[in-house]
Amino acid sequence: MCGIIGYVGKNQKSLDVLITGLESLEYRGYDSAGVAFISDDKLNIVKEQGRIRNLKEKLDFNMPTNIGIGHTRWATHGLPKTVNAHPHNVSKITLVHNGIIENYEEIKEKFKTYNFKSETDTEVAACLLNNLYEKNNNMLDAIKEFIKEAKGAYALGIINTDYKDILYAVKKNSPLIIGVGKSENFIASDVHAILKYTNKYIVLEDETFAKITKDEINIFDKNGNSISYVIKEFNEDEKVCSKGIYDHFMLKEINEQPEVIKKTIESCLINKKIDFSKYLENKNIKKIVIIACGSAVNAGYVGKFLIEEYANIPVDVEIASEFRYKKVFINKECLVIPISQSGETADTLEALKIAKSYGCYTLGIINVVESSIARICDDVIYIKAGPEIAVATTKAYLAQVLVLTLLAIYLGKKNNLINEKLEQELEQELNLLPNKIESLLENKDYEKIAKELYSKQDIFFIGRNVDYALCMEGSLKLKEISYIHSEAYAAGELKHGTISLIDSNTPTIAIITKKSIASKTISNVKEIKSREGKIILVTSSDTYNINDSDYDYEIVIPKTKEIFRPILAIVPLQLISYYVAKLKGCDIDKPKNLAKSVTVE
Repeated sequence: MCGIIGYVGKNQKSLDVLITGLESLEYRGYDSAGVAFISDDKLNIVKEQGRIRNLKEKLDFNMPTNIGIGHTRWATHGLPKTVNAHPHNVSKITLVHNGIIENYEEIKEKFKTYNFKSETDTEVAACLLNNLYEKNNNMLDAIKEFIKEAKGAYALGIINTDYKDILYAVKKNSPLIIGVGKSENFIASDVHAILKYTNKYIVLEDETFAKITKDEINIFDKNGNSISYVIKEFNEDEKVCSKGIYDHFMLKEINEQPEVIKKTIESCLINKKIDFSKYLENKNIKKIVIIACGSAVNAGYVGKFLIEEYANIPVDVEIASEFRYKKVFINKECLVIPISQSGETADTLEALKIAKSYGCYTLGIINVVESSIARICDDVIYIKAGPEIAVATTKAYLAQVLVLTLLAIYLGKKNNLINEKLEQELEQELNLLPNKIESLLENKDYEKIAKELYSKQDIFFIGRNVDYALCMEGSLKLKEISYIHSEAYAAGELKHGTISLIDSNTPTIAIITKKSIASKTISNVKEIKSREGKIILVTSSDTYNINDSDYDYEIVIPKTKEIFRPILAIVPLQLISYYVAKLKGCDIDKPKNLAKSVTVE
């Protein structure tokens, strides 16, 4: 949540740098935005409610400035108003903040005489830091004491008007990197925010802070000791973060899925064989626990059904925010798999730490290299989704499902449940998946179906077993970008109460990809049709025997091995959601109240 950018250097028009960075970080939050910069020895703070374009209208980009910080907000404390927007200033200290200061009310009590202007925990943080600085006018000591006193998660970019050519940064449990340039340096929540200027960066570790000038970077641990650092290079072109020919990042990312699948497959093969032996060869796995949030949970449920069926290993899927606060039943014989696109998901990160404390082997499925979760896991399988800008995940989710599917095959082979002949058949079929996804992308029926759905108030998704897991993701995708209320139901549960809501104005999307239980879901489809409900089928041609009169629309996925059908079946659901949201005129890439990287609890 929230995006931070900071600059110190030779560029006289650093406002351009700040706004360029904020625009690339807007996926992290877009309730309000602001910048603070020093021009002609004077501190300037400009902020505005709403999108960054609103902020840009208030800025004079000709003002000379060599140092500044910027912020795009996802509201946690206080309404999305200009007064609550960052940066926040208290006397000589001005800062931007990503995260939550958990003990801000306790700290605020110490400053009863100060007239707080906002409802935010961030202004309290600025007040605390300014108070600590005023004690001895030593900024490094003040930051060191701040880390001791402030609890929670925070990444801070700081300007002190006593030092008009120094940028300070602090990191604890929220992402922050330092960009390294020539006679200029940066801070940012995400390396993509600075790719226009440099691809060199330093990853700040938890409870460390930095003093940054245009020519020098010094990093300190929480005790104020100077520590060494490694400068890394990001090797992707900044153009990967542009929409190209597409109207929206979401549509672009859906269309990138064949290539993502191809690259992820290649990364999981050794000598053309599905091989995770470097992670699991010597592991005696009795149980698997998947911890995740949002769409990653839904991917986890697909993995659960496949691993249990093909490898005969019990799998629990845990919502990370619940796992943190419940009694857990794990031990050293459990494989724990945290799944996160960003690798910074706060609840998943904390759940991972709990799993590590039990001595579990942890194998992450992560998209972002060197992210916080990736660094803590014992090992990581990186999906090859590349940057995902649209808030609603598509290509990262699909790559997560793919990796879990390949793990199911590998573990099934390891447990002698998949013989060599079947293994060869699966590996041959695996390489055909990108082309089959391409064929699904070319289907013209999605817009026609969307026209049927976009005016509805309620939509149901039904399926059984792994199809139910797909329903959960399909329903989430629809509601998060179109704002239509939708629910996913295990198909057999529909008649236990919810079928009372079915009528001619309540469509149902039924997913049928598993042949052994297709007839059971078909019976539920017939029950819906007998109550005048409209049915959209997403199915494989060899899974069912149903009359044309029992459905209104049908999408048939290409023929493939049953284990791979979830990878294909989700693509139509993504595109239907996209076109429904487009017809409704929704802000598809930046849905209201959401943000891409959930770095707060």
